[in-house]
Amino acid sequence: MQYLNKFLEFVEFTGNSILYVLKLLLALLKNIFSSLFIRSKKVPKEYQDKHKKPRLFTFFVFIKDTIISVIFWIFRLIKDIVLFPKKIFTHLFLRKSFLSGILFAIFFIFLPITIIRWFKELPSPESLVIEANKKSTVILDRNGKLMYEIYVDKNYHPVDFEEIPEYVKNATLAVEDDKFYSHFGIRFDSVIRAIKNNLSKENGLQGGSTITQQLVKNVLLTPERTFSRKIKEAVLAVLVEARYSKKDIFEMYLNNIPYGGTAWGVQTASKKYFNKDVWELSLAEASLLAGLPTAPTSYSPATDLETAKSRQRFVLERMLNLGYINKEEFNKAISEELVFADTDGYIRAPHFVDYIRKDLEKRYGRRYVEFGGLTVTTTLDLDIQDKVQSIVTEEVNKNSYLGFSNGASVVMDVKNAEVLAYVGSIDYFKEGWGAYDVVTAMRQPGSSIKPVTYGLALSGSFTPASIIDDSPVTYKFKGSKDYTPVNYDGQYHGKVTLRQALANSYNIPAVKVANVVGVDNIVLKGREMGLTNWEVDGSYGLSITLGGKEVRLLDHTNVYATLARQGVYKEPEVYISIKDSNGYDIYENENTKKTVLSPEVSYLLWDILSDQNARLPAFGVNNFLSIPGHKIAVKTGTTNNIKDNWTLGYTPSYVVGVWVGNNDGTPMRQGLASGLSGAAPIWNKIMTEMLKEKPNELYERPANVFVKKDDRCGISEVFIKGTMIPSSLCPEKEKEKEKENDKDGGKNKKDRDRD
Repeated sequence: MQYLNKFLEFVEFTGNSILYVLKLLLALLKNIFSSLFIRSKKVPKEYQDKHKKPRLFTFFVFIKDTIISVIFWIFRLIKDIVLFPKKIFTHLFLRKSFLSGILFAIFFIFLPITIIRWFKELPSPESLVIEANKKSTVILDRNGKLMYEIYVDKNYHPVDFEEIPEYVKNATLAVEDDKFYSHFGIRFDSVIRAIKNNLSKENGLQGGSTITQQLVKNVLLTPERTFSRKIKEAVLAVLVEARYSKKDIFEMYLNNIPYGGTAWGVQTASKKYFNKDVWELSLAEASLLAGLPTAPTSYSPATDLETAKSRQRFVLERMLNLGYINKEEFNKAISEELVFADTDGYIRAPHFVDYIRKDLEKRYGRRYVEFGGLTVTTTLDLDIQDKVQSIVTEEVNKNSYLGFSNGASVVMDVKNAEVLAYVGSIDYFKEGWGAYDVVTAMRQPGSSIKPVTYGLALSGSFTPASIIDDSPVTYKFKGSKDYTPVNYDGQYHGKVTLRQALANSYNIPAVKVANVVGVDNIVLKGREMGLTNWEVDGSYGLSITLGGKEVRLLDHTNVYATLARQGVYKEPEVYISIKDSNGYDIYENENTKKTVLSPEVSYLLWDILSDQNARLPAFGVNNFLSIPGHKIAVKTGTTNNIKDNWTLGYTPSYVVGVWVGNNDGTPMRQGLASGLSGAAPIWNKIMTEMLKEKPNELYERPANVFVKKDDRCGISEVFIKGTMIPSSLCPEKEKEKEKENDKDGGKNKKDRDRD
């Protein structure tokens, strides 16, 4: 009797345990399958209405049957285990009941837990609609021309189901899954056929997948060919069929199937192979595309045209046999000559595209840029870009004997601060350093930075007629070496006007002016005018006015654009619009204007920098700084070590900045010291191209600016009202008078010595 009672107790415990585990398993399974018909809160709202399904269970039933009940059953199970631990031990390890305990644990504990965990690790069918609708971001020029598409491994361009022609759909069904509309996600005949083939061959697993299974594999699973993945694929296919309509599944499939390389989806494939939208495809073109997904590389027309045509014929024969097309349509498609597009990688203005991509990722995050389907319309004009790129490349290669190997240029629209051309090097694809972007690189500007110093000076007590002594000078600073500036020609020019000093780019007068206005003030003014990296940090001295503080070509060009806007600063603009995947503009132009130089001072600088007569001593008559029929403000710059050479100039409409040099800072030849042999010819050609068929543009003289003429020498000068006006505008006559006075003074001194 004792043993019988123990046996009955064991049976009772085992039966209760099995019942509890079964109830728990059923509750969890109920939870899983009921979720298929209850919309997830994580699914974006735009997809909820489209993919709505009838609910089989209310939310309150779900709570009652899954959470409350499960907790109650688990509590009862734990209670029994706690109350009868001795009985469990006895019956499992005594009287030969150990085997039954092991079997119980395997079938009713470990196996259910394994199944539950396996189901838990499966991707949710709810996420399919989100993952399948990832889109590439396109970058366009200002006229809508494609420059680049941003994507990660897969280039998506989803289209609506209604936009896809019927023969595209039918061709896909014919070759991939002709029973698509009749099965529930898997086809047992295909599975059996695939198993049979796999058992008879040694080259790995074969297919048998339905369209639904392929969709699941491409979007939710990894592509490895294992039994584990195939099981997951089959289970998910059934779940997806229960969750979505056939139309939704087919639409997602056509937008996410691989067609070779990075082209995913029928629209992307249509663009890649035929440069057409999918709705423009002919039957012949559609049938060729439909044959690609099975083996995109092998069947690609770029790989083997004959094999691709053979595959196309197979697809058309399948369509004919299934009644999708008639014999006449078949013959017409077979005989149609196909014209393929260039399938190579596509990128225009690559340095600019890289700049845009980095900025977009900074604004919106990398994932949104890669998958968000943005349409980015930039300010770049590809027609101008191509011309500027061609000029820079040609001129650098032609003049490489001068010791430079690279060049860069920026062209901006003055009014809107829009970047029209952005050339970061002579060849983006040049091995080693081609992708290096000089437009955003830090380089020393040389004398091209002097307008910042002189703009500050003219805002104070200086005028274009102010006399500056171009004579030797040495500045001594506590704790640092003495600083002795020299002119690029190694000479001294005596007393010169500010106009002459700036126009001829004399260094010593510029340093003397910088000493008067203050280095920190120059840094602050430079930052106000567009030099974003300039900070008052005490790291630079008076040499800042000669280019001792690095700048970016993009920022430096914008400094001249600020002058061209008559002292109004605007941040360089690279966007016209940024639209999300739904067509809504998400870009807010916050490019506010700020006056950093008065219109009067800006006018004086333009008048000086465009004065051909004033720069004759340094640059001669026929030089690359002048363009016939146009008055243009322009300035060159070359560093003392001849590592960087610049030319920047502007009209009321355009500003052009050019740099030449070597990426690694290798010095160029001494012939570049004047600034006329490197960047200037490139600048001249670009500006000439920009001003083609445009009239000569002049700035209107501000009301507070007047002209004074000295009849003794015929020299005129411009002044701002309220500034100090010299009694004479004839420096040469003043020099002659000083020489005569010196002679007279010397003669009188000799006479006095005799006395």
